[in-house]
This record gives sequence, structure tokens and C-alpha cells, in this order.
Amino acid sequence: MAYGDPTASGNDRRLEHASFALTETETHDVRWVQVPSVPAALEELGDRLARWPQAAAVCDDVLRSVGCGTPTLPGVVTESLAYSTLQSGPEFERWLAGRGQVSYDQCVDPVLIERTGDELAVQLNRPHRHNAFSNDMRAALLEALEVAAADISIDKVVLSGAGPSFCSGGDLAEFGTFTDPVSAHLARTRHSPALALDSLARRLKRNCQARIHGQVLGSGLEMAAFCGRVVCSPDAVLGLPELRLGLIPGAGGTVSVTRRIGRWRTAYLVLMGRTIDAATALRWGLVDAVETEDGCASATMRG
Repeated sequence: MAYGDPTASGNDRRLEHASFALTETETHDVRWVQVPSVPAALEELGDRLARWPQAAAVCDDVLRSVGCGTPTLPGVVTESLAYSTLQSGPEFERWLAGRGQVSYDQCVDPVLIERTGDELAVQLNRPHRHNAFSNDMRAALLEALEVAAADISIDKVVLSGAGPSFCSGGDLAEFGTFTDPVSAHLARTRHSPALALDSLARRLKRNCQARIHGQVLGSGLEMAAFCGRVVCSPDAVLGLPELRLGLIPGAGGTVSVTRRIGRWRTAYLVLMGRTIDAATALRWGLVDAVETEDGCASATMRG
């Protein structure tokens, strides 16, 4: 952990070893996060590290291993193996024990698909659950993305969410349903929307687009970040809350989010558990544009 003046000499060496850096000073250095009070943030961080030390350490290991230039497949596999390790650990077990009874909510059409000309619109469709990402939704989304990949006449793919949110993250009712961490790892890597989105983005570039609004958390943010262009509603709230489950991002976020904002700010989102608004996401480069009230998109330089 580093904190202080972003312009001070010797920062490069300090930041090489730091998970992330905090400052109260405005800065365009992507390795730093500006906060209202560094002492308050450090106290909050200390409390979180004391509660989830193993997940925090594994997060740091993965982010240092998966750099901005890491190919997607090795990065996703590294993340998934670490995620499975934590699934068999005491911090996730503690969260499961405290979750209590859950109810499973099946949706007839968890993903809606509509083609108009050469454009394929793919919409997450569990609005009553803020599009919590379920196993059924993952299967349906992957099928839609595979259709787009196989049909070269499709020149644009737009991913969105029905209802008040784009995606609130993984469906907590389904966490811990795999009988063993190996099966969970194989499911994540063999049936991965992240890998499918990354492949589409490499072919379609900015025409592989995510339009996000409302809650954009966990797997929702992780998947959107793979798209070549992310357009954000002003009401969006973005974050990576997995640490409170004793876990790390598991839908490719250590790859996709890190590519956009670097490992330091990704670590901040995970370890601090804080959310950011649309303006901050745009400034950091986590999204490419923010829609204005008239439906136009505004963009700014990253920093």
C-alpha cells in the first residue's frame, strides 16, 4: 500500500510493490486513487484485510500475475483457478454459512435476442432481480454470443440489460452449488461468456458494445469491460464486491477491468469494495462514453 504525494520522487519503486496507492491530491496517474481522506481509507482497508486476509492476498497475487498485456485465456484460467481455491477456503465457507436459506428463481427467457439487419441485440432479462447472473443466464448468453461469432454477416453486437440495472453480479442464491471446486473451474473456463466476448471484441472492435445502467457490479462489470466500447448511463454504479464473499472477481474481471484501468485501480475496487459513479468510470477509462439526457454520448480523456 502506498499513499501520499503522486509527484514525490521514488514513487515508481514504491508503486511497483504496492497493491494500490491513495492520495488526497488530484492526479492523472492511473496508479493512484484520489480519496477524501487517506487516514479514513486506510482504517477501512485495515478492517477489510483483517476480515478477508486470504481473499485479499489471492487477489493481489492474481492481479500481479495477470498484467494488462496478458492474453485472455491464460488470464481467465489463472483467475478461475484462484477463485476455485477460495471457494474451498474458510472465508467463503463463512459467508455461505451466514447466507441462510435461499430460493431459486427460474426465468423462461433469461436472455433476449433480436436481429436487425447486421446488428444483433442481446439483452439480459431478469429485471426483477436486477439481472443477477444465473447459470441459466450464462448458458443463454453464451449461446447468443456463439451465434454472433459463427455468423460473419453480423457486424455489430450490443449487450444490454432489461429493467433498472444492467447486471447486479452473480446470483447469490447459486453460489456454492457446485459439488467441488474443480467442476466449478471447468464450468467457468469451458463455458465462458468472457472468452466469447473477448473473441467478438477482437473481431468487431468498437462494434462489440455494452450499454450499461443502474447496478453494474461483479460479473456484470467484468463482462462489459471485455467489449470494445462501453456506453454508460449517468445513473450507473460500478463495482467489484466479491471480497465480502471471501472471493475475487471470477468472470474475467482481473483481465478485462485491469486492461482498462490497470491493476492498481482494479485492486482498489476489489480490496476497498467501493463503487464508483459514471463520471469516475469515464475519467478512469473503465467506460468509453456516458450518455447525456438527450441520448448522446460524451467522452473524455482518461486519467
